[in-house]
Amino acid sequence: MSKPIVGVIGNAHLIENRFMVQAVGERNLRAVAEVAGALPLMFAGVPDITDIGALLDVVDGILLTGARANVHPSRFKMEPHPRHEPYDPNRDDVALTLAEICVARGIPIFGVCRGLQEMNVAFGGSLHPEIRELPGRINHRMPRLDSGEIHPDHTVVFADRHDVRLTPDGAFARLLGCDTIRVNSLHGQGILELGKRVVVEGIAEDGTIEAIRIADAPGFALGVQWHAEYDPQRNPVNRALFEAFGTALRARKAA
Repeated sequence: MSKPIVGVIGNAHLIENRFMVQAVGERNLRAVAEVAGALPLMFAGVPDITDIGALLDVVDGILLTGARANVHPSRFKMEPHPRHEPYDPNRDDVALTLAEICVARGIPIFGVCRGLQEMNVAFGGSLHPEIRELPGRINHRMPRLDSGEIHPDHTVVFADRHDVRLTPDGAFARLLGCDTIRVNSLHGQGILELGKRVVVEGIAEDGTIEAIRIADAPGFALGVQWHAEYDPQRNPVNRALFEAFGTALRARKAA
C-alpha cells in the first residue's frame, strides 16, 4: 500500500525584503516522513491559493506547524499590538477552517506550537500574546544570550526545559505510558481561555496549557505547545506522538 499523505501548512516569509514565499521547516517534513511514515505535502497558508476541499480530497491528514507569526487577536476579540507582531492573517484563515473541518470529518490533525493555538481558537478559545507576563508564569520563549540575540546553539534552544503533568488516564497519558514528561519551550503566545471542545491533556509547572485534544473528535485531533517536530527520531515522547499520528493516517487511508 502506498504511503499516506500529510498536508503540511506553509508560512508567509519575506526573502531579501522583496520576495514573498511560503516556507515550511524541514524538521516538520522529516518528522512526517521518517517517524509518521507518511509523505509530506506542503501547501500554502493562503486562502486564495489553497482550495481546502481539493486539498482534503488528496491528503490523509494535516500537520499545523509552529511559526514565528502569532494568531491575529481579532480572531478571539482582542486588539492587536505592534509588539506582538508579526501576524499571518492568511494562515489564520486556512488553519482555523482546516481545524474545524478536519475534526468534523475525522481527518487526523496534529497541531504543534502555533498549531495547538490555532486549534484552540478554531473552537472559540482565546490566547495571551505573552504568557510570561501572567502572574506566576515562566518565560517560555527560546533561550537568548545576554546581548539579546537568540542562542546560536540549537541543542540549547531546543533542550528540554520544563516538565508537563499529563491528565491522569487521559489520551496523552495512555499514549505515552506516564504521568509526567519533559519538553522544550519556544513560544510567547499561549492558551488563555479554552475553546468549547478543547480538553486539557497536559499542563506545565507554571500552569501553562501544553497539550490538548478535541472532545468527541471522530479522528486523531491532538495539539502540543512544544516543538515535537524537532527530535522525534530520538526523543521517545515526540516519537510516540508522531508514530500515533502515522497510525491514524494509515487507518484513514485504509478507510
